[in-house]
Amino acid sequence: MGTYKCCIFFTRRFALGDTSTPEDVRALFSLYAGGSPYMLADDLRRYLAAWGGADGEVPEQIIDRILQDRSRTPRFGRPALTVDDFLHFLFSEDLNPPLRYSKVHQDMNAPLSHYFIYTGHNSYLTGNQLSSDCSDVPIIKALQLGVRVIELDIWPNSCKDDIDVLHGRTLTAPVSLIKCLRSIKEYAFVASPYPVIITLEDHLTPDLQERVAKEYLEAKGDTMKEKEIEARIKRGEREAAAWGVEVPDIQDEMQVADKDEDELLYRERGADGDDGKETKHVAAEYKHLITIKAGKPKGPLVDAIKNDPDKVRRLSLSEQELAKVAAHHGPNIVSFTHRNMLRIYPKGTRFNSSNYNPFLGWVHGAQMVAFNMQGYGRALWLMHGFYKANGGCGYVKKPDFLMQTCPDGKVFDSKADLPVKATLKVDGQGVHGGRLAKGLQADTFRLILTSRFLCKGWHRRSSIRLGDEKDESRGGQLGAGVGGRVRLPADRT
Repeated sequence: MGTYKCCIFFTRRFALGDTSTPEDVRALFSLYAGGSPYMLADDLRRYLAAWGGADGEVPEQIIDRILQDRSRTPRFGRPALTVDDFLHFLFSEDLNPPLRYSKVHQDMNAPLSHYFIYTGHNSYLTGNQLSSDCSDVPIIKALQLGVRVIELDIWPNSCKDDIDVLHGRTLTAPVSLIKCLRSIKEYAFVASPYPVIITLEDHLTPDLQERVAKEYLEAKGDTMKEKEIEARIKRGEREAAAWGVEVPDIQDEMQVADKDEDELLYRERGADGDDGKETKHVAAEYKHLITIKAGKPKGPLVDAIKNDPDKVRRLSLSEQELAKVAAHHGPNIVSFTHRNMLRIYPKGTRFNSSNYNPFLGWVHGAQMVAFNMQGYGRALWLMHGFYKANGGCGYVKKPDFLMQTCPDGKVFDSKADLPVKATLKVDGQGVHGGRLAKGLQADTFRLILTSRFLCKGWHRRSSIRLGDEKDESRGGQLGAGVGGRVRLPADRT
């Protein structure tokens, strides 16, 4: 019970809830403390060896931190944990985090197409898609979360002599491009040392494109060496194809510039459904900055996801377009993402900056599933949680099944109705010495094990035969006891 004053003159008593330590935690504590009311450093060390946790810290340091957190001094001058202290340790996000991997542990030497990349959509918006302000603050927050793809829509200002970042043809208040670029430079690598990709939805004239190049180099500073810039320019001049250069390796791109100052750009014209026409003349200075050229092929979507063995492409689809093409051509999308880059963005009617289920994009290998980071809801929580993996670096390696091609040329199909394989382990109770128990026939076992299995593919009764190779001549009697084999129909292995 607890007594509290109410309105100065009155008192009220409240019954306190049950805050006792759960019984299973007490049992675990007693097991490793050897029945003692105190868990010493050696006891905690044995627990950590068996259950893991608290990476990089020794038991003595853990005990000291717990006692400091709980403002408690050790009794008898010897640091030790009580059962309540142990419970505090189990629920500590710092000492016993639910995600064990706090560091990058995946292979980071594969091409970019082999990774899911933490991607933002309209990264400059502070709120809804129609009337909110544009600012560099959402960009900073996204980078602090570990987002690796920042999207900027660049438009001429009202005087046509400078560049604004805003959501075109809406009431959003603009922010200057140079301010956004400077913020990206400052915060790009606070959460992750891996490359930041800046996507530019370009609505500029060639003269303003030159200005973009100057402002970018001004914001970036002297982080790129002159020879490396010249090499990139020559590489861009040699590449005249419409779909651009090969998707680079992550580590290779990090070596293009100083390790902590590498940024990738690709230009995206009309990617989010804008009908803007491609400008035939692109400023040379601007063109040389582009690492991954974006394209928007005309014609049916199924043609857009065809593989070209000679070139690597980057394609952008809305969530609706993805659902449409995935309904009938899912394996084609997966095959496309083996070498090419696929970006998915929210449909245009999400005016409130809501988000969609990212799973459809992920299960088809889409590397850039773009989200409104200023949004809210379960989908965004799922996105944030997903990219906590691999040390929160913003790059998560795609599973092998999304990158494999079978000898017959087939790839992963999320809609395929594959056979379910099951193994039954039978304990022959009552069987001794290779003989059936008195009065127990093999047919009895067969009757018991004939069942309807509650999983996909097991929709009919299946007869199961027990026996081993020696018993086959005796009509399937159980002669091997526990060592007997379970035989299933050929299609129910």
